[in-house]
Amino acid sequence: MNSIIKNTALLLGLAMATPFALAAGDAAAGKAKAAACAACHGADGNSPAPTFPKLAGQGEKYLTKQLMDIKSGERSVPQMVGQLDNFDEQDLQDIAAYFASQQAQLAGSEAMSVMLNNGEKVDGLELGRKIFRAGNPEANVPACMGCHSPTGKGNAPAGYPRLSGQYAEYVETQLKAFREGTRANDGDTRVMRSVAKPLSDAEIKALANYVAGLTD
Repeated sequence: MNSIIKNTALLLGLAMATPFALAAGDAAAGKAKAAACAACHGADGNSPAPTFPKLAGQGEKYLTKQLMDIKSGERSVPQMVGQLDNFDEQDLQDIAAYFASQQAQLAGSEAMSVMLNNGEKVDGLELGRKIFRAGNPEANVPACMGCHSPTGKGNAPAGYPRLSGQYAEYVETQLKAFREGTRANDGDTRVMRSVAKPLSDAEIKALANYVAGLTD
């Protein structure tokens, strides 16, 4: 248990940033540059479809890192291929600053039951709450709130992303990608890959649904 507590601050964060220079974007300049993003992510970063993440209210540092990783190919997002080719680093920082300045809309969670690996059906919201707030000691999974804050708003200066209000479908997809290793831009410490690896499908679904309903 002590090892979990000690490791909490080092672990969870859906795309976790490695040490990264603080972005210096211009939100006003970023508004025009972000126009091309509107089709999938919404004009203000509140995506109309759960397959595309909400960017509104996300930390500027986190967003900048993800944009740079996608452009460089470190993070593979097929829908984004070629989308950032004509943007330089300052452009990406400006776009990140714009979306960071917008107000996130709540996606919302729903009542559900999930089936554990042993065949037992449990309350999905309660399971998600337990994992987010206390982790899973038996699997050495730390509490998500250690990095993402008790309200799920993340830690913008540290580059840990906001989870509150994000679409459950998107969060579930990303956690599974980290677990399978198909998303690997979490640094040399393999932060999210280590955290997601022991999580079952039921735990991931429950956790994703729970954070979708968190508010600041």
